[in-house]
Amino acid sequence: MAELRPSFHRGSGPAVIGAADSSGIDRENLALRKLVALYRHLSGLAVQDAGIEAVAELIAERMDTTVAVVDETMDVIAAASSTHRLADAAEYVQGRVAHPRLAQVLGITGRTRRAVHLPEVGETAPVIVAPILVGNDVPAYLITLDDGGPETGEDLRLLLTEHAATICGVILGRERVVAAAATRVRHDLVEGLLSGKGSDSEELQRWARHLGYDDKRDHRVMALVLDGPDSSAEQAELDRRVSTAAERFFTTHAPDAITAVRDSEVAVVMAEPQGTGLPERSRAARSAEACLQRLGELFPGSTVTVGIGGLCRAPLEISRSYDEARRTIDATRRMGRGGTAVVFDDLGIHRLLLQVADPGQLRRFATEVFGSLTQQSRGNLAAYLSTLGCYFRENNSPQRASKRLHVHPNTVTYRVRRVEELTGLDFGNYRDRLMAQVALEIMDAVPGVPHDTGEGL
Repeated sequence: MAELRPSFHRGSGPAVIGAADSSGIDRENLALRKLVALYRHLSGLAVQDAGIEAVAELIAERMDTTVAVVDETMDVIAAASSTHRLADAAEYVQGRVAHPRLAQVLGITGRTRRAVHLPEVGETAPVIVAPILVGNDVPAYLITLDDGGPETGEDLRLLLTEHAATICGVILGRERVVAAAATRVRHDLVEGLLSGKGSDSEELQRWARHLGYDDKRDHRVMALVLDGPDSSAEQAELDRRVSTAAERFFTTHAPDAITAVRDSEVAVVMAEPQGTGLPERSRAARSAEACLQRLGELFPGSTVTVGIGGLCRAPLEISRSYDEARRTIDATRRMGRGGTAVVFDDLGIHRLLLQVADPGQLRRFATEVFGSLTQQSRGNLAAYLSTLGCYFRENNSPQRASKRLHVHPNTVTYRVRRVEELTGLDFGNYRDRLMAQVALEIMDAVPGVPHDTGEGL
């Protein structure tokens, strides 16, 4: 295949034909009048609520050709043709612009900000490529193909393609501004619901309806936070990429969910299934776990923790569920279980224990309860504590605990009595038993409490 040699338009305009050739002057004047009329029509599209599709259709009709707007990867964004149906125009364009050098030409026009004319090469018809500028960016390119229609001067095609690309840039810029404004409004609405700072419940209901919230269904609020090791620029960029990937995951897999990126977290309001026979794990929990798995594949070095709040239905309850999600993240981190998805309802008594501002107070309480055991267990602390915890969970039944632990019931009884002897506790006494149970929960929830790992009896 011969090499494409682009010729750059230098804005010289159509060549002036000699005065003696009156027919040539007439043709030139007619072309100029058509060009001015098209300029006016294109400029009119810029001030109307028109899209780039309208620009492509106008140029295709007036120039009797095929027109396309493509991005830098040569994917067709919009296409129109005077000889092909609208549905077939994109496929037709994709086949006609398959020249291997065209991608390089797009790069050249993007850097030079000038239209390029590619002459006919082999089976590839002449093509004009013009960059579409939005500020300092070139997000797309306008391409006009010579389909062998009525003869149109090259200069006219260049001028018209360049002006059409300028109008497309205005339209895309306007769409960006509108999209940014809509995103900002949506962000403000989500912020209002999560913070609960609306002036009244009716206002919150209006905000929720604008976001597509169905107050006749139960929902849960999720908070996804990246546990970054530092606040460096590299970490900030990783946070941004992870947050973007998480948001994209939920908008793809749960399009009915309300998703928003808030600083270094992603907040998701997700509806739970209606009716009976609900799965054991909530939809929010299953979605969060699937998201963590996907993020782990994309960013293997990152750690994302997900907190899932309790059920909410009225818009006024959304802020409470979000607060529970954030508290769940704090609790999960303090328990040393970052990188997992935890539901607030599953925290149990930890909800209360982890409200204590100073974890040291909790550690001191657990040490006071089992202090003697820690000093005198002679390497059996782990066996004693695991047996005692299982014994309590099985409602003080040595038989059921022995089945869980795969030991003889007498072993369970011996270990429980040995704990009583070493600590001075009496598990037949309600208060002593409650203190031991709370101390076990603290040792499970708060890192830093001594855990002997010696071999059991």
